[in-house]
Amino acid sequence: MASEKKFPYAREVQIPKELEGWEEMYPPHRLFSAERQEWEDTQFWYQDKIHAPEPMPPLDEIFHQAWQISLAQHTTRIFCIPPAQGIAQRMVGCYMYICAINPPPEEVIKQKAELFPKRTFPVFSNYDHLWDQWITKFQALGRELKALKVPEDLPKFMPDFDSAKTLPDVSPAHELLEAFNNAVNMMYRGWQYHFNLLNLSYLAYLMFADVARKLFPGISESAIGKMVAGAEVSMFRPEEELCRLARLAHAEPKVANILKTDRSAASKMETLREIDAGRRWLEEMERIKEPWFYVSCGSGWFHHEGAWYNRLDVPFGYIKSYLERLDKGEKIERSLTAIAEARDALVNEYMKLIKTDEDKKSFEDAYNNVRAIYRYAEDHLFWVEHWFHAIWWDKMREFAKVFVKHGVLKDEGEFFMFNRLEVPYLIEDLANSWALGENIPTLKWSEKAQKRKKILEAAAKWNPPPALGVPPEVVAEPFTVMLWGVTTDKVKDWLAGVAVKPEEVNELKGFASSAGIAEGKARVLKLLEEIGTLEPGEIMVVANTNPAWAPVFSKIKACVTDIGGLTCHGAIVSREYGLPAVTGTGTATSVIKTGDIIKVDGDRGIVTIVKRATT
Repeated sequence: MASEKKFPYAREVQIPKELEGWEEMYPPHRLFSAERQEWEDTQFWYQDKIHAPEPMPPLDEIFHQAWQISLAQHTTRIFCIPPAQGIAQRMVGCYMYICAINPPPEEVIKQKAELFPKRTFPVFSNYDHLWDQWITKFQALGRELKALKVPEDLPKFMPDFDSAKTLPDVSPAHELLEAFNNAVNMMYRGWQYHFNLLNLSYLAYLMFADVARKLFPGISESAIGKMVAGAEVSMFRPEEELCRLARLAHAEPKVANILKTDRSAASKMETLREIDAGRRWLEEMERIKEPWFYVSCGSGWFHHEGAWYNRLDVPFGYIKSYLERLDKGEKIERSLTAIAEARDALVNEYMKLIKTDEDKKSFEDAYNNVRAIYRYAEDHLFWVEHWFHAIWWDKMREFAKVFVKHGVLKDEGEFFMFNRLEVPYLIEDLANSWALGENIPTLKWSEKAQKRKKILEAAAKWNPPPALGVPPEVVAEPFTVMLWGVTTDKVKDWLAGVAVKPEEVNELKGFASSAGIAEGKARVLKLLEEIGTLEPGEIMVVANTNPAWAPVFSKIKACVTDIGGLTCHGAIVSREYGLPAVTGTGTATSVIKTGDIIKVDGDRGIVTIVKRATT
């Protein structure tokens, strides 16, 4: 890659005039600046389409601020992974760009190399104990957040109290500020916990893959992925509970018939309450709703996505589909036994090829490490990005209601137009207005919120550059490749500004993320709401999958994504369901159309368009 070829620097990006004022939406340290220009120009930045595929509402950005700090410090300061540093973030035109920072000086690498093994390898051999510790403290944090009291109102006068005996500690206005600060602190703490083990789980995969490639030259990436598949993890538990609820309903024809109608979830529940079997079924659903319905309908990263428990039409839609498949005699559950048997058979096959005891030990050690810890990737995901985030969103809506009640904001959605450093301004302004007496105006926060909503709407229509700055000759940073799927070839395509003409493309290349070959009708999904249109036996083609979509993986043939590498969630979920998958194709959703017959080769990472759909 010629070094003189580059993407625009951030200051050179032509941002549409409709986005004027976008910079005010984010804290100053989140922006490119002249003060840091010399350093920022030396880094290669690319859009984070895994975690931030759409324009970023200001309050929603708190998760990214939290993960930048936690990921980096666990890599650089806690586990001291020798050549690795953190991942920096910047906002441009409401989109988030990230860069994997270059390795530290050689003397720092040596210092870290002394600390790394004694801090890291004991984790692998003691993972079960450490997981028990982790889940205990994380669930306690979630319960603390859920119990956090947010004042429902700022009353005209404080409730009566006996001033002869005691006086109020603080007013509801002060409690509002304290509650928000506590909620923010808990979110940051939650993300500190998030990375306690995550970097090491990815590192274990990378180390195992490296050992496998050295011992078995030419081994496919899909074969390596297949060796780590098959785990009972929390992220799949919501789907397992839906399957169980579907089977309970299927055993009660009256319940099943109600659930198979096209009515709303609310209407179905109303009818179910009229019969004994229906009431029993609803009681069982209520019993497991906390925590297993606390799964986002999307990624968990955006306030507008909602979760199963407050968008019941989503899980009820999955249950309807399961019941229809059960009527046909189909199996609806993930076949964990079959996946585990295939994995063990593949591992044994490769083990037979190892010639020396030294190599055998090297393989076994790396394999045992990855099998011990890699399940954390999907275990923690449910608890942090779904359960915990859902609780936090609920708390933020409680705050929003107070501002709407007092006329500061017109609707709850406006609250999310202010970043986590600005919300205390709103609270203090409202507190002052309330404290000073009657008819004291606040600033026009609603007008600012409406302006920002329009900016985000305009940003959604803009196509920002895929990267910023001078790319490296070779993209070699492992997390960049394995998780985000950004490769040297992909960057070359970006630089060339390749104009894709869908009708001229018959083959796409990506990562061989999950083994197997499947051919069938493509279903291209570009919006979250379209997930319900998937038909059994189709091949799902999406920009990026969400782990919350697990219920559809038991009825599709294969999965193809635009974004993501070998350790992205789409790759992991596909392996856990034994489905062929090719991730990181770059342009699948643009090139493939719903109805096209496509062939997905998860062994080689190739998607072939066999026959175009007739229009």
